[in-house]
Amino acid sequence: MEEIHDVDGQATPVWAIFSDLMAALVGILVLVLVWVIGVQLELSQSLEQEKQARLAEEQRRMALEQALADPLASGRITFRDGRIGISGNVLFGLNSDQLQPEGSELLQSLVAPLQVYLSQHDELLMVSGFTDDLPIRRGNARYDDNWGLSAQRALTVTRTLVEQGMPQERVFAAAFGPNHPAVPNEDEASRAQNRRVEISTVPRLAQESSDSD
Repeated sequence: MEEIHDVDGQATPVWAIFSDLMAALVGILVLVLVWVIGVQLELSQSLEQEKQARLAEEQRRMALEQALADPLASGRITFRDGRIGISGNVLFGLNSDQLQPEGSELLQSLVAPLQVYLSQHDELLMVSGFTDDLPIRRGNARYDDNWGLSAQRALTVTRTLVEQGMPQERVFAAAFGPNHPAVPNEDEASRAQNRRVEISTVPRLAQESSDSD
């Protein structure tokens, strides 16, 4: 068998060097395998967490839809992607923020099921106002633009819900003006769809939740 001589003249068998190389390779392979297994476990955990989050979100939506079964059955509201949609024509007159009797009655029908939902979920209600893309009519001294109109409409709905029994710390208003239309603003029918108020649920911040306990 061949031998390799070191500087001191001592012979090192080739098989010993080969054995050391093989041991090093095995060690590297083990490290790579451990790394791959770790990555797979982390990916699996991430996918499971995402799956659980989606399942929880779907359960929240189903719970809210169930709570709103009666208003939905009447066709007075829509429910899509976790958002309650109310036509602006039902709530308000054109370019107005004064709630119509029909709108007040509709909001009253939503208070009880929303209270039931909130009692079971640590969430808030966001009331969002939207308009179409047409500018505010001339002579309307209350608003400079659609932002102001959508904001006041959202506040009107928010205050009405509170007056009708919704806990004020669980609801807030937001304004989007002509942004985020439900459908393209192409004609009067489509613009009527975009003049709307939406009520959606949002999670409470951890600090807000702990302060209310």
